[in-house]
Amino acid sequence: MRTSYSALGTFETCPLKYKYQEIEKRKTPKRAEQVFGTVVHSALKRMFERDPLYPTLEEVIDYYGRTWREAAGKVVWIKPEQREGEEEMYFAEGVKIITNFYRKNKPWSANAVELESRFSASIVDEQSGEKHVLSGIIDRLDKDPNENTYEIIDYKTGKRMPSADSLADNLQLGLYAIALRARWPHLQASEIKTSLYFLKHNDKVSIAHTDETLARAKTRILTLINEITRRMSTDDFQPTPGPLCNYCGFRSLCPMWSHEYKKVEAPAPDEKQVSLAISAMFEIKKEESELKKRAAAARSLILLYMEKVGVLRVFGSGGFITKQIQERSAFNMGQVRPILERLQKWETILSPDEKKLSKLLIDLSENDQNEILAARERKTITTLKVSQKKKIDEESDSDDSTSASA
Repeated sequence: MRTSYSALGTFETCPLKYKYQEIEKRKTPKRAEQVFGTVVHSALKRMFERDPLYPTLEEVIDYYGRTWREAAGKVVWIKPEQREGEEEMYFAEGVKIITNFYRKNKPWSANAVELESRFSASIVDEQSGEKHVLSGIIDRLDKDPNENTYEIIDYKTGKRMPSADSLADNLQLGLYAIALRARWPHLQASEIKTSLYFLKHNDKVSIAHTDETLARAKTRILTLINEITRRMSTDDFQPTPGPLCNYCGFRSLCPMWSHEYKKVEAPAPDEKQVSLAISAMFEIKKEESELKKRAAAARSLILLYMEKVGVLRVFGSGGFITKQIQERSAFNMGQVRPILERLQKWETILSPDEKKLSKLLIDLSENDQNEILAARERKTITTLKVSQKKKIDEESDSDDSTSASA
């Protein structure tokens, strides 16, 4: 399989988007933020090109302005009537980003050996013997002549800037490091540094690689490739709705959102009935919310009464309610976290998650498993089982008839 970080990242985000984009090759209109990112990347590439001198800040901004004006005409604006204002807003944002970046990163102070270089690297699955090809574009590759190390730099125009700790197993950085090492096998993992430069913050986050981080990256890449192959055989590409849906060009096609885009002039059969059912569902959910509040208040009062009079079951005209007490084991995440951080595994569960932690245990050594299992705590769970009178009577009738036939 030939794939890229972009394709693998898309699959992780939403398998259905991967199918539309990578398998069916459907095209979507370019959104303003996508075009903006491409133009800013182009301007930064121009900044580090020496011909024969490096361009001045004014020349880079002039290049950016001309490129942006031309590209903006190809953007499908969400609100065409607001295009002029939004176009100027993006332009001003780009000028700010480039100005701040240039002042902090003088082009002659870096040793950029490659700009927007394309790569194509092989990766072999030792278990199956299959060979796959990783491809992509590296924004910038610098060489530090003093330390004889290489730094892969990728520019980001997004708002969110993660911590360095969260990038230890970043898929993009791991894939790029593997690609560089495949091109230059003599490089040691410690001689490769990868960085994400967040332009709106005018700062970068970097990680130094080890043989272990590259091995984990390779395992993750092959796992994703194998999962994609498996799903292709069954055409199982389910959508994964989330915040990024707002920026997806396939939203109107996706079964999670397509009903929102249904044309009024061509309603589906029973559209009116469905509309009424949807309204009814919202009303029902509202009533359920109120009932849950009432049930919670009643539960607290009943438990308090049971505790006070020392009973495990109370009766009423509608049936009876039984108090059930269970003990369950749960991990103390405060104790588990330093263990997983030492093993560089904490980020694999991302947040204190019992299910993810249980899956992770399988891959750890016996000593590490025992250390984590020692952090389990016993928790007492109290529930109330409600038995309605009608159900009780039905069960009683059933028992009577069985005895009689016997």
